[in-house]
Amino acid sequence: MILDSRICYRALKARDARFDGRFFVAVSSTRIYCRPVCTVKPPKRENCRFFPSAAAAESGGYRPCLRCRPELAPGNASVDATSRLAQAAASMMEDRTLDQEGLDTIASRLGITDRHLRRAFGAEFGVSPVEFAQTQKLLLAKRLLTDTALPVTEVAFASGFGSVRRFNALFKQRYRLKPGQLRLQRQNGVPAAADLLKFELSFRPPFDWSAVSAFLGVRAIAGVEAVEGGCYRRTVRIPIDGKEHTGWIAVEMSPRKPTLRVAVSASLAKALPPVLSRVKALMDLACHPAEVGQALGALAKRHPGLRVPGAFDGFEMAVRAILGQQVTVAGARTVAGRFAATFGDPIETPFDSLTTLFPTAKRVAAISPGSIARLGMPGARARTVVALARAVADGRLALVPNADIEATLAALRALPGVGEWTAQYIAMRALSWPDAFPHTDLGVMKALGETGARQVLAAGEAWRPWRAYAVMHLWQSLTKE
Repeated sequence: MILDSRICYRALKARDARFDGRFFVAVSSTRIYCRPVCTVKPPKRENCRFFPSAAAAESGGYRPCLRCRPELAPGNASVDATSRLAQAAASMMEDRTLDQEGLDTIASRLGITDRHLRRAFGAEFGVSPVEFAQTQKLLLAKRLLTDTALPVTEVAFASGFGSVRRFNALFKQRYRLKPGQLRLQRQNGVPAAADLLKFELSFRPPFDWSAVSAFLGVRAIAGVEAVEGGCYRRTVRIPIDGKEHTGWIAVEMSPRKPTLRVAVSASLAKALPPVLSRVKALMDLACHPAEVGQALGALAKRHPGLRVPGAFDGFEMAVRAILGQQVTVAGARTVAGRFAATFGDPIETPFDSLTTLFPTAKRVAAISPGSIARLGMPGARARTVVALARAVADGRLALVPNADIEATLAALRALPGVGEWTAQYIAMRALSWPDAFPHTDLGVMKALGETGARQVLAAGEAWRPWRAYAVMHLWQSLTKE
């Protein structure tokens, strides 16, 4: 990523939130790097260096600011091919894929060589994938030390370090602090609840939380998800190193800051990187609303902060999409609830509405289509669910943000019973593809006043490369306000 120092400095002086997370400013006189929205007095221009990522700043010998906390900066969405490859790899690193399977696996999933991935990664972030991953671990550790009461040993392992000694040494080398010193600097010295971990995830305003939470609420799978009192909650199952970590999360809008407040059950402490990464994808926190609004024009004016809700679990969302074929949203929700209750696993939570863990792809792959059909759907649709599960379980299909779009769409279309609407809807949400366009959707046709898919497809050309956002705005236009 090439940065224009003049533009960066103007954005820094203006504390322009549109640039938050797009670059970081390092100050040579203090050896500290900040977000462009930091509230400290702007440094002199000659003392500033600008970096495309926190990792690049730390590689240059700077430590993170304790006031603006660079680890809280929002991510970046992109449709540029090279940038998207690098962002996809970064997303997988947040999910601990690099630790568990290596760079070769990440490159293979993206359909490129590891050499090309390193090249794209360096161009986007200014550092190697390994250096980037190391910085992400340290920033997560810094967040856990600041925001939770987890013991330092648990912080080290939850952040992805293999040993406490390595964690302590690297933390002191990079940040010129011992982990315990940072904990002592926690504001007000108020300890966090031991059974609950709380975080804040930043976004670029505006954010239409009421529309996003309503969208998720009407599609919530009974027992697995719920939206109550403006708060989204769900059960969680995440495998790491051959072990399953289960629990729950809750997400709500912060009343005063451009952040979402996230509560995570303590049982998920060792799975925090993928948990937070998936929340970011679900809530589309990497969105640049100004860019989207400029591309969509008048269509976006009524709801300028509307996001495209992603998926916390790609397989779960894809099953929900298949169950929703040719039925109403309410009808799909009913069947999805039966599916989860029948084939999922029970879990205890503090909430009456959260009782069930959605079944894994491996579990569903072993179920007979007849058993699924008895829940109230055609046999062909049940066979599609099983075919999807088998493709995901054996690794032929990866339903994760930023996966290879064309390859994944082709694999989805090859499944029996998956048409263009289903493939595009899954790409829109599970893959976080901003240009996905389910042009055969009846709601989209109605909103546009068209009766043919060809005409809808032609109309959508004006909204490239943000057609998924156009779909959300078209659907929103059909709701009663």
